[in-house]
Amino acid sequence: MAYKRVLLKLSGEQLAGKYDGGIDAELASWLANEVAKVVKSGTQVVIMVGGGNYARGAQLAGHGIGRVTADNIGMLATIMNAVALADVFNHVGVSARALTNIKADQVADQFTHRRAISDLAKNHVVIVAGGIGRPYLTTDTAAVSLGLELDCDVVLKATKVDGVYDKDPMKFSDAKKIGHMTFDEAVSNGAIAVMDKAALGLAMEHRLSVIVFNALDEGSIARVAAGESVGTKIG
Repeated sequence: MAYKRVLLKLSGEQLAGKYDGGIDAELASWLANEVAKVVKSGTQVVIMVGGGNYARGAQLAGHGIGRVTADNIGMLATIMNAVALADVFNHVGVSARALTNIKADQVADQFTHRRAISDLAKNHVVIVAGGIGRPYLTTDTAAVSLGLELDCDVVLKATKVDGVYDKDPMKFSDAKKIGHMTFDEAVSNGAIAVMDKAALGLAMEHRLSVIVFNALDEGSIARVAAGESVGTKIG
């Protein structure tokens, strides 16, 4: 059964594509066309973007840069990704709006619940930047919070691999993919690092399922939005 509204979490590292940093416009165009398949099927799409391709707060902190300042820099990085992604989406014919949880009126519209719901009703893809607007919280946690606020049916966590494994598949050839796991298993298992524990705890508290999958597999976003068994479902 297809979902009516999904929250897609994209990391900054994914948006960098073939580059070491910044945004890969060709990859962004490809993603836009993949998301277009979802929109055409009748599912509304919200995207939460990370900013690690430009700056990551936790890594910047120290040597004179305070953690709050570092996290603020990270949130500014997500705005760069959101406005670029929205431009690319609109350029290829996928109507998109960039909204931000931190005040940046000259760059992007301020996020409000009313504005986001209105944009979704008009079949725009809503791309949200600025995380949750506060330091010490990751964009993973912001994605779950946003998914709850906008009444999304599921959070789709895009990663480099096609789901959660019992150990790192990049290091161990005998790693086994897990098709489904409970929130308790995901939170208690220290080896599961695909999403931070605060995000998983929030999703668990409100029973909002999370699906971990590889968004860069052609057609995977459309398949998971259609309710097909893709990646690993947590919940």
